[in-house]
Amino acid sequence: MSMSRDTIDYYRPPAADALGLIRLRANATGITEIDFVDTETDPPHPGPLTDQAREQLAEYFAGTRRDFDLPLAPRGTDFQRRVWSALERIPYGETRNYGELAEQLGSKGGQRAVGAANGRNPISIVVPCHRVIGSDGRMTGYAGGIGRKRWLLAFEAGEVPMLLE
Repeated sequence: MSMSRDTIDYYRPPAADALGLIRLRANATGITEIDFVDTETDPPHPGPLTDQAREQLAEYFAGTRRDFDLPLAPRGTDFQRRVWSALERIPYGETRNYGELAEQLGSKGGQRAVGAANGRNPISIVVPCHRVIGSDGRMTGYAGGIGRKRWLLAFEAGEVPMLLE
């Protein structure tokens, strides 16, 4: 078996009714995808990094982890990666709006570009794009669906009880 082969696994959080199935992918350098999916599209082929991601997600949903410590290798443009890096700095339980992120990145007025990059984030939850809201405080689009976004924000705000597997 070649070490360069991407690994893939699935994780079903304790709140599966609200969130559904999560697909985890990694390459030799890091996690490349954590995404909400409807079904297992590819057979699981776990590896050390997908195992580590599963473990940290389980800790997150159990309420014992607020910050992830995983090597990440998202595929995207330089601008997208800068936006995703800024998302990682939004603290657990807090939100930012697109304008604040654009300003933080030195791209005042670049809310749309930030929003587009946010929507292309391939690493849900760990790169917390769910913590970005509209400038008026409203829930805005979320690639994983508004219901999941609302649930994740309520969970981090302590409005949803911690769930154990």
